[in-house]
Amino acid sequence: MNENLFSSFITPTLMGLPVVIIIITLPFIMFPNSKRLFNNRLISLQQWLIKLIMKQMMLIHTPKGRTWSLMIISLIMFIGSTNLLGLLPHTFTPTTQLSMNLSMAIPLWAGAVIMGFRHKLKDSLAHFLPQGTPITLIPMLIIIETISLFIQPMALAVRLTANITAGHLLMHLIGGATLVLMSISPPTALITFIILLLLTVLEFAVALIQAYVFTLLVSLYLHDNT
Repeated sequence: MNENLFSSFITPTLMGLPVVIIIITLPFIMFPNSKRLFNNRLISLQQWLIKLIMKQMMLIHTPKGRTWSLMIISLIMFIGSTNLLGLLPHTFTPTTQLSMNLSMAIPLWAGAVIMGFRHKLKDSLAHFLPQGTPITLIPMLIIIETISLFIQPMALAVRLTANITAGHLLMHLIGGATLVLMSISPPTALITFIILLLLTVLEFAVALIQAYVFTLLVSLYLHDNT
């Protein structure tokens, strides 16, 4: 039972080789490019959303932090489109894999922290010891702040993984219950099917929200170190 329940989260393979690299290139099909002189409505809406997100993300940043704008907008587009494509039937969601989310979170967090120690050494070290701390608490606070600093990329990755996995698992459970109830109690099956539809709509929102939250936290880490 558990093997069947979590089988959708197992990385698919082709001739014994993982095909995640091929899968993560699929989000690019969601962003069409116009070769004409005038853009259509879809591309105009896409460009408007990108500019809106860019404005919100870069509002708090210094000129040095705004040099990361291309990376930030690429990150939110990649995570959001990957999450949305994973909601299609018979597909695989790479963001349900903790290893992939860690591979995104750790380099971005490390880049921001290294930049902070390079350009704002005093301010970065000041975060480890708040002003007015009693002398007896200094060693403990330094240890706690150091641990909290290294937990940040893990929290980024686990948050994204847990939210996407929980939604997919709940949809799998309700969908299986609906199929079973169709032959036992059609009215109850209809109710569970309606719940499944509402949950699917919620998952579309969660897919976009989690992409925004992940990117926003990366942006905040960057803001603290630039």
